[in-house]
Amino acid sequence: MYVRHLTLRDFRSWEGVDLELAPGRTVFVGPNGFGKTNLVEALWYCATLGSHRVATDAPLIRAGAERAVVSTIVVNEGRELAIDLEIAAGRANKARLNRSPVRSTRDILGAVRAVLFAPEDLALVRGDPGERRRYLDELASVRRPRVAAIRADYDKVLKQRTALLKSAAGARFRGDSGVLETLDVWDGHLAAHGAQLMAARIELTNLLAPEVEKAYQLLAPASRPAAISYRSSVLDGTDDGHDAEYLEAALLAGLAARRGAELERGMCLVGPHRDDVELRLGDQPAKGFASHGESWSMALALRLASYELLRTEGSEPVLILDDVFAELDNARRRALAGVAADAEQVLITAAVGEDIPSDWDATRIGISLRDDDGGRMSEVVT
Repeated sequence: MYVRHLTLRDFRSWEGVDLELAPGRTVFVGPNGFGKTNLVEALWYCATLGSHRVATDAPLIRAGAERAVVSTIVVNEGRELAIDLEIAAGRANKARLNRSPVRSTRDILGAVRAVLFAPEDLALVRGDPGERRRYLDELASVRRPRVAAIRADYDKVLKQRTALLKSAAGARFRGDSGVLETLDVWDGHLAAHGAQLMAARIELTNLLAPEVEKAYQLLAPASRPAAISYRSSVLDGTDDGHDAEYLEAALLAGLAARRGAELERGMCLVGPHRDDVELRLGDQPAKGFASHGESWSMALALRLASYELLRTEGSEPVLILDDVFAELDNARRRALAGVAADAEQVLITAAVGEDIPSDWDATRIGISLRDDDGGRMSEVVT
């Protein structure tokens, strides 16, 4: 798979740009803050419906504009597919496939298959569990777009159940038993959707485990072996049972056991939103024990494992390297460059050309900034 064309309208610092792209390596070169990362961020958004830099859509829309538009044409095994995505903060986003509107933006998931490496990836190792859960969920949704719908349904149930828990204290004080009966219903919904989400995550983690081990060995052959596993508070640490029925029963049992604490605190304490992906080096957790170099190797290993998994399961994903070479030592640069050497399409951002391996044959596109009445805007240097 490769991206043949990219069009942006009012996306971050880009008032408008139309780029023709080709297979092979393309490098966007420009000083930091000039807007090169915004280009690959737009592609990543098409692949995952999320940014790798911010949690909400509002920052993606250029100041003063009402909406941002990202349009791409991808080529997969000789067939072209056009994707148009309209991002509007505060309103539902809209999307089209081959110029035809789709019912939900989730319908475009899977149209662009990509793997992104970025400086923010260090948070996969050093950050909180939410970063690692997002890594799994994004990859799971690219592999199986229906997972995005499962995740959305779970988030809706979680929001409703949390609101009910917050109001439950007053209802109990008034002697209103109806709130507990309603809570039973929401427990069932949360367990049903949560079990499906957990099953998808556990299956994916088991598939990633050998790939992470191999990738880490490639990046840091002298270091301790790497391992990855899924950890949930409702599962025995030695039990990786991932049948949805089994998981639903475990969630219901966990909800029953923690109900008192949940009512007291007014928050949902059980479910996949509380789970984590455990990363280990040897017999120690990577978080808190890995050196800076080991942490980078683990973060890269997670992305390399994603890439290998996607390419063995279908069309080869687009490889996006967002200013990552500047963060790596020579050994890790060489290892990453070796993987990128065989990719169908690699899109790279770099502050200076010297950050790119000297033996790479790559198309270079310069990025600059211009000032006008609308503020500072990015532009392509011709």
